[in-house]
Amino acid sequence: MNTKVVMVDINNIDKDRIEEAGKILREGGLVAFPTETVYGLGANALDAEAVKKIFVAKGRPQDNPLIVHVADFDIKPLVKDVPEIAHKLMEKFWPGPLTIILNKSAIVPEITSANLPSVGIRMPSNIIARELIKAAGVPVAAPSANISGRPSPTEAQRCIEDLEGRVDLILGGGSCQVGLESTIVDCTVYPPCVLRPGGITLEMLREIEPSIYVDPAIMLKPEENLKPKAPGMKYRHYAPKAPLKIIEGDLKKTIAKINEIVQNNIDENKKVGILATDESVDKYSNALVISLGSRHNMREIGKNLFEALRSFDDAKVDIILSESFEENEFGAAVMNRLRKSAGFDIIKV
Repeated sequence: MNTKVVMVDINNIDKDRIEEAGKILREGGLVAFPTETVYGLGANALDAEAVKKIFVAKGRPQDNPLIVHVADFDIKPLVKDVPEIAHKLMEKFWPGPLTIILNKSAIVPEITSANLPSVGIRMPSNIIARELIKAAGVPVAAPSANISGRPSPTEAQRCIEDLEGRVDLILGGGSCQVGLESTIVDCTVYPPCVLRPGGITLEMLREIEPSIYVDPAIMLKPEENLKPKAPGMKYRHYAPKAPLKIIEGDLKKTIAKINEIVQNNIDENKKVGILATDESVDKYSNALVISLGSRHNMREIGKNLFEALRSFDDAKVDIILSESFEENEFGAAVMNRLRKSAGFDIIKV
């Protein structure tokens, strides 16, 4: 398959390019496109054969449900009902990085929902994404636009690296602003339950509904969570090519432990990568050190995480060592992705 790559300026959108991409989706093809979270790989959510192509292109297990992206608030054709709490969350956080799980209607194919009775729906805030969905004239099922299990792409170039020759078109539109996938809230139960942390934090959600809680399954290792209700709950995700270890605990002890592990690996002629922060980046040597940003700005750290992991792949490091972060507010999403990237390989100090 020849993959066409088209770039769009988010501040001056070329409508012809958007219409071309929308036509591909409408006719059953695959298009990678930017959202505010990560780049998505889209297909017509109501076309089972088109959706099947997503799983083939990504090498994604078919029991891993997809999120359906919409361009407006009229989601009633896709779901059986919209409870009051879902309405409140939509009004507050849409468009934006929040996916709401609802009981699906019969028009949503089983392959889109991984044979579950429910489906996740969100309205992206990225204007290119919304214009694309409008041009397609159909809701768009879209997981992240990468090979399954790899770090999600936040730049168009990473989509090209993973998906060239596998999809019809890659629509580039700059860097993703959030950098981590959307928060997922299950509104088929009450109180609602967070199935994946993201840009809309638990604290923000509780301002709307104080009873919202986090599903304990989020903390389970992939093999312990056998039936995913949301993307990313069952399988190892976001993994770089080199093994990743998280060093968790007091920062001074963490730095000392990382330096010790670095020296051990150098003695074995191994190249080491370190995920650090602005506060610690100068405390390391004899390794490729990437600062994710300041510990006082967890959103910056989240935005930079996946691209940093990809950069270590580019450098062909043999092992990656990462500091850990506090899990309050957006830090919960960062640590969720880090743990899955590491396959829960954590050293406590």
